[in-house]
Amino acid sequence: MPEGPELHLAALYVNRVCDGLRFGGKVEKSSVSKNPEVPFSCAEYTISAVSRGKEVKLILTPVRGAAEAACVVFRFGMSGNFKLTPEDEMPKHAHLRFYSLDVPRQVLCFVDARRFGSWEYNGAWQRERGPCVMTECDKFRENVLKHLSDKPFDKPICEVMLNQKYFNGIGNYLRSEILFRLKIPPFMPARTVLEGVKNGSQSEGLSLSKKVKIKKENPDFLQLCSLVPLEVIQLGGYTPGSKREDYTVLMQWMQCYYAPGMNNLRDSNGRTVWFEGEPGPLVPKGRKGQKKRKSVDIKPVKVETKATKRKATRGKSTAVKKECKEEVKAEAGVETAVKRKRAKMADISSEDDKVTNKGARGKRPQRGKKTVDEPQVKICRRSSHQSPMPKTPAKRGKSTKQQSAEAPTPKSRPRRLKADVGNQPLNSPKLKTRRSAVRTSKKKS
Repeated sequence: MPEGPELHLAALYVNRVCDGLRFGGKVEKSSVSKNPEVPFSCAEYTISAVSRGKEVKLILTPVRGAAEAACVVFRFGMSGNFKLTPEDEMPKHAHLRFYSLDVPRQVLCFVDARRFGSWEYNGAWQRERGPCVMTECDKFRENVLKHLSDKPFDKPICEVMLNQKYFNGIGNYLRSEILFRLKIPPFMPARTVLEGVKNGSQSEGLSLSKKVKIKKENPDFLQLCSLVPLEVIQLGGYTPGSKREDYTVLMQWMQCYYAPGMNNLRDSNGRTVWFEGEPGPLVPKGRKGQKKRKSVDIKPVKVETKATKRKATRGKSTAVKKECKEEVKAEAGVETAVKRKRAKMADISSEDDKVTNKGARGKRPQRGKKTVDEPQVKICRRSSHQSPMPKTPAKRGKSTKQQSAEAPTPKSRPRRLKADVGNQPLNSPKLKTRRSAVRTSKKKS
């Protein structure tokens, strides 16, 4: 994320590339951006820039006429930056464009790939932000020491350093570097750290030359908050979206942030802070950090040829594959032996059940035993006319001999004649013969 030094360098970049250029026409906004339109249109105007902490202000000054100057205040978010390119080479994520009057035309673009940045037309510096740590050092120091009794200073020093109301321009990598140089644990109470700075004031009763000498040789915490960003400006900082090779100098300058062997933890806001040694007494509970980095190779490293790599990997892979196959075979053999033993035990138990519980149905099979299919009696809802009703199936837990003794025998039905098939009228002779036959059978019984 761009911090105070990167925004200061962006303002210097705009002043350098726009020196002598004339811009004209409307200011265009991309259709994708959700930021407001910039209703500025002028035949000819110039562009200059000023930075303050984590904000940059573009000043649009008309060259001719009585038109008033306008301004646009930018906040870069996670990936914002400025680029001056020809019109046919405009970047993909150029969300605000200022066109020049040159031929061929050039475009000053606000590029923001992640679209967290914002702008405000004719806006002012945000009131919630304090003085800049780089350009307003004395005001910054006075503002911090004046508000030491405020509630935010009850928090750890690493969290207060990201509060732009007091430390306007300090970001994640700057706080790690500043705390590392003074050997201050990141989760120390902020008030205790800054009260030591207030009590050990070095400026009383000293000449200006001695003050400057002490500040360079033995700076305190607030002085380092101004000196370390100025060092980054001298190195050139970094531009968001650029390649790693473009800011190798900055990576080599960093002593703590993302350096190998350093510890890291997440604060209560979810931001990772890097440090050395103990974290301090105000560590939030349940917070974990990233894994330690063993090495950071910024310089190019010689890589072996592809042929040698392939030969080495092939031999290793074939050996590993053979070992894996042998292990799989051994495991499969053990599994088959166990399955066979279980099958034998199941067969033996099923035979015992047949002998002891012969005819018993409806019992649940025991674990590890196979169920044996027994012949079932098919029951029809409509019984046949010629055969008697079949016996009901046996209930659970009773033998068939006891059921046959207890169950009553059904009465035999009278046998029907073949001529009684179909529907017959009431006065038909066949029905009369049928009735007489039934009466005779009842008398005999």
